[in-house]
Amino acid sequence: KEKFIPHPFKSGERLYYTGDKASYLSDGNLQFHGRIDDQVKIRGFRIELGEIEAVLQAHSSVKEAVVLAREDNQGDKRLVAYVVGEGSVHEWREHLQTHLPNYMVPTNFIEMEFLPLTPNGKLDLKALPVLSEQSAENTVYPRTPLEELIASVWSQVLGIRDIDVQDSFFELGGHSLLATQVVSRLQEVFQIKLPVRELFEYSTVEALSKRIDQLRKGSEKREIPPLMPMERGGNIP
Repeated sequence: KEKFIPHPFKSGERLYYTGDKASYLSDGNLQFHGRIDDQVKIRGFRIELGEIEAVLQAHSSVKEAVVLAREDNQGDKRLVAYVVGEGSVHEWREHLQTHLPNYMVPTNFIEMEFLPLTPNGKLDLKALPVLSEQSAENTVYPRTPLEELIASVWSQVLGIRDIDVQDSFFELGGHSLLATQVVSRLQEVFQIKLPVRELFEYSTVEALSKRIDQLRKGSEKREIPPLMPMERGGNIP
């Protein structure tokens, strides 16, 4: 963006564009409200990245944090938190879920030893790692044909190659719209009725596999022709 822009109230003059949001206080001072480019729109929600960072940095184990909107393999924007701290991703996610609406909780957390800086001392965004797939080191891969089919559907919808059967669909980047897609495909593949709410209840491949197995067995039992009452003549005592 151009650094110098036309003055909106004085013809012929120019202003320096800082990219900061601010407002005048009654005493004439300026109150800083963050960066203009800190506001992003994801799945219809306007999100202030600085607000997420502030809540995250309020956690006792977090030393530094920055939150960005990054594109995944399918071109969809996701919130990614880069955190320098000694806590765990589970702690940080739980902390944010306590203080922020779900749509403001980052999909991915990347633990950093330090945040990279430019020679001028500013955060070097280009040096931050991009969204990467899970490390295969601790991944629990599908162990049954049923888990493999479910993981395959998740992989297609989430754009993630390797799915850990013990990871939550929503912690992998899933949300209600993607959940609808997953359920639709699973119903088609397994010929079962699967309410979307059950993906929230059985949110891992491992748990969902057991649930789908139950539904399939129940479906097979229902295929037995129901007993029909026989017509009988006369009164039944």
